[in-house]
Amino acid sequence: MAYINENFIKIPPTYLFSEIAKRVEQHKAENPSAKIIRMGIGDVTLPLPDASVDAMIKAAEEQRHVETFRGYGPEQGYEFLRQAIVENDFRARGIKLDVDEVFVSDGAKSDTGNIGDIFGVDNRVAITDPSYPVYVDTNAMAGRAGEPNEFNEWDKLTYLPCNENNNFVPQLPTEKVDMIYLCYPNNPTGTTLSKQQLRTWVEYAKANRSIILFDAAYEAFITEENVPHSIYEIEGAKEVAIEFRSFSKTAGFTGTRCGYTVVPKELVGYTHQGEAVALNKLWLRRQSTKFNGTSYIVQRGAEATFTPEGRKQVKQLIEYYLENARIIREGVSKVGLKVFGGVNAPYVWVKAPENMGSWEYFDYLLKQKNIVTTPGAGFGRSGEGYIRFSAFGSRENTMEAMERIKR
Repeated sequence: MAYINENFIKIPPTYLFSEIAKRVEQHKAENPSAKIIRMGIGDVTLPLPDASVDAMIKAAEEQRHVETFRGYGPEQGYEFLRQAIVENDFRARGIKLDVDEVFVSDGAKSDTGNIGDIFGVDNRVAITDPSYPVYVDTNAMAGRAGEPNEFNEWDKLTYLPCNENNNFVPQLPTEKVDMIYLCYPNNPTGTTLSKQQLRTWVEYAKANRSIILFDAAYEAFITEENVPHSIYEIEGAKEVAIEFRSFSKTAGFTGTRCGYTVVPKELVGYTHQGEAVALNKLWLRRQSTKFNGTSYIVQRGAEATFTPEGRKQVKQLIEYYLENARIIREGVSKVGLKVFGGVNAPYVWVKAPENMGSWEYFDYLLKQKNIVTTPGAGFGRSGEGYIRFSAFGSRENTMEAMERIKR
């Protein structure tokens, strides 16, 4: 008899975006002529930067010849990309990192889910609420979350509510926690933490020997000065934090797949006997065992985003989506709804009209306006009463959607 991991069957069977897709398909079937504008899932719509495409074509051509053919690459990524990451994303901001502290992968979603492999199941985990569903679900799969209640909240997780009352800034937990998920700029709310607010979390982690899992997938969208692009801008953060980055939204690699994780060498976890163990070595062991590396061709495309041409083209992509976010913010504000985010992130977090729940407002926009959004309740209990607009659509569709809402 083969026994299953019973943690999987504790998780609600319908993933948020699967439920959205189901409702959209039903609406399309009932209204086949409707022009639906999708502003829900955070997938990009503009093509890859020319610099990346050219680099991948060149890399693919290399695979045609014996002299330049490449088979298996290093599981942690080719040094040419890791070096470019260190120089451009960190040293350019005054952050010292070594190349072997950077691990290239197929995306931040994979790494934020897989990182739990190197941590024990008896760690107490804190998660901001609302939050990206992967943080909760992967801990539930591993057995760290415990049992869910009727609100799909888990009894072994510590939830950190983020809402209008606290300006979407999570408060320090009242109980000791061991692992802390922070995503800033935030998905789904599009809000940020200042350097001082993030410093408070670093100090908490140092005092409690906790580990911060810092998802910085949207750092390229930051426009304001006091918003840190990396947690390592905070003194002492390399002793307590793992950082996740992605080329998906930055350079349109959602389908191409490339990201990376930074695990500083001074970062340690502990055995039950109190022995300190370097997490960098554990993550290297995990990746070497379970991951065969990101495609050489893709890594050449990612490397090209750091060239002068690539940087210029990426900047144009970011500016395009941020302009969409501005259009959404202003459009929704004009109909009297409260709006958050969208300044340092490609997401706009909107409070639903009075007395309407998240799914109720989602259904209203879908059925009455043919607009697909994401209900905030799908990101956690504190997301109830909000919806998320994605700015990753086309300019034409973004403007049309706002006109529909005004009507």
